[in-house]
Amino acid sequence: MPGLKTIIFLALFGAAVFGLYQFTHVDDLKHCGAQPSASINGCQKADAIVAISGGDTKARARTAIELYHNGWADKIILSGAARDTSGPSNAMAMRQQALQAGVREQDIYTDEFAQNTNQNALGVLEVARLHSLNTIILVTSPYHQARASVMFHKAFDGYGTVRNHSTPYDSAWSEWWWMTLGGWVTLVGELISILFEKMRPL
Repeated sequence: MPGLKTIIFLALFGAAVFGLYQFTHVDDLKHCGAQPSASINGCQKADAIVAISGGDTKARARTAIELYHNGWADKIILSGAARDTSGPSNAMAMRQQALQAGVREQDIYTDEFAQNTNQNALGVLEVARLHSLNTIILVTSPYHQARASVMFHKAFDGYGTVRNHSTPYDSAWSEWWWMTLGGWVTLVGELISILFEKMRPL
């Protein structure tokens, strides 16, 4: 039978894991249904759905496409440069994925130049301004959502509204992240980046 110290340690560890999970997994649509609702606060239709590349890029695009088909917005913005500059950008790869999934070509906007999350936010803001898209739903990986949210809220401050919805599945992030060294390294890196981003002036 485990001793009192072991029980206390396990309880504190469990509380820490749960707290970190809640902090990183930002989802403003979790209280909404599958489709937008004008009568539920925070569940209204947006102007655009944004997917940014990195991690499991296909999963991020797939989630954005599902939101589009469920009527959450009439436009999609896909952002991300190519890791290999000899090939197509991540934004164009996601665009092809969206077209194959039935998204209308005229409903897709791309930002092919963003090489990091801050550039994603600024590039998407530029596209949003150009097309008068004031309210966006930001889609990225669960572990990345909190940091991306901070950066996008900074970029959109004074212009528009950002809501968050992370991918339900991501090959780069397991629900059992807390049982792996890689999971903790990723999470701690995200937390440090969030701290620096909050300290960074506008």
